[in-house]
Amino acid sequence: MQTLAGQVAIITGASSGIGEACARLLARTGCYLTLAARSEEKLRTLAAELPTESLVVRADMTIPADISAMVERSLERFGRIDIMLANAGVYIPGQFAEGDIEQLTRMFTLNVDGVLRCAHAVIPSMKAQGSGDIIVTSSISGTMDIVGEPVYSASKNALQTFAHTVRRQLAGDGIRVMSLAPGPVANPMQWLHTPEDIQRAVHETGSHLASEDCAEAILFMLSRPRHVTIRDLVILPQNNRV
Repeated sequence: MQTLAGQVAIITGASSGIGEACARLLARTGCYLTLAARSEEKLRTLAAELPTESLVVRADMTIPADISAMVERSLERFGRIDIMLANAGVYIPGQFAEGDIEQLTRMFTLNVDGVLRCAHAVIPSMKAQGSGDIIVTSSISGTMDIVGEPVYSASKNALQTFAHTVRRQLAGDGIRVMSLAPGPVANPMQWLHTPEDIQRAVHETGSHLASEDCAEAILFMLSRPRHVTIRDLVILPQNNRV
């Protein structure tokens, strides 16, 4: 098990859900953090509660210039990037033929293009330092085709293929590329906002994971010895029937 203390992590989608949970957990391990999302106010509130140095960056993952600026500011502040947690994403289920094509294609852009750009932006500095970790927040929908969410499933299948192939390209550079594929997670993406709703979904019905479950899984992946890569980690709520 390797220590993460002193490592620098960029977390996209850090203002809520899995991203926020990862920020809180990685801060407790001693990581320095770049927190990125569209809601700067939420990020600043979060940063004030963390026990570690944090850089707040307002960034929209559908805007390439925002991604470039996020990485550049992180390098200027901390001098290196050890972890890129490409976590930002949206979820729109439903019948494709009846969906709003603009919303659906924007989801695909955010879920796929945003991740590709985040990875592409940090690879040069990771290669230069001879190490780094890129973790993609995928989904169980990336490992199987779920009929009720065709475009979302397509976006997560794309991420799985990306992670599997780029991992092999970068293996000789000391860079690990890994994918976390959770089942349903009780957070705002699933329209669960209140502690009561989250408690019910996680602990009473067993239909959802908690964001903290995902953060702990990511910490496990990151803390493996450098000779170990967790290519994919699929985690499901106990009562999930997919």
